[in-house]
Amino acid sequence: MMGKIIGIALVGLTQFFLWIVLTGVFLGIFQAGVFQGGMQESFMPFSQSNPMVEQSMTADPPVQMDEITMVTEIISGINFKVMIFSFIFYFLGGFLLYASLFAAIGGAVDQDADTQQFMLPVSIPLVFSVMMVGVIINQPDSPLALWMSLIPFTSPVIMMMRIPFGVPMWQIWTSAALLISGFIATTWLAGKIYRTGILMYGKKVNYAEIWKWLRNKY
Repeated sequence: MMGKIIGIALVGLTQFFLWIVLTGVFLGIFQAGVFQGGMQESFMPFSQSNPMVEQSMTADPPVQMDEITMVTEIISGINFKVMIFSFIFYFLGGFLLYASLFAAIGGAVDQDADTQQFMLPVSIPLVFSVMMVGVIINQPDSPLALWMSLIPFTSPVIMMMRIPFGVPMWQIWTSAALLISGFIATTWLAGKIYRTGILMYGKKVNYAEIWKWLRNKY
């Protein structure tokens, strides 16, 4: 079970590495001043042939430059080393955590229709985290953001939303420790369910039955 989970995680991580490289190239070009110094010059031929575009570009140039400068300062203030390391860690940790649970569900049931009753409780924390992204970005230091960034089932999404705004290191380390502990616990539980479930082929499984499997001392 773990071999399949880790293999799929590495494939996904390779794709994300490509995105990181492309993002780094784009940010390097941005900080080099292509957008800050040459934006208006690059659009000059087009603006000369279109009076409306020229008027919009020259209406409030100080305001436009202030906005560009603000975005540049925000990007420059981000610790990209911490961001990249945290992304890799939370991607792997979150993937392994949920993959172990989904593997346990797959080992416990025989038909796809039987997975619906087990998929919903596992998916709710992840879906809720995605729904709360806007709230977390607006209030990254709120108590809700803090607790959701510490809970293992929501921290892979929420903590990555908070890190660009500055998060104390003790919160990152605490969140990482809880995520690792949660992964170990869910993997152990998933292993017990998986080992028992593959031997119960054809049997209708419910929550009470899975609870019995978890209580078995093997």
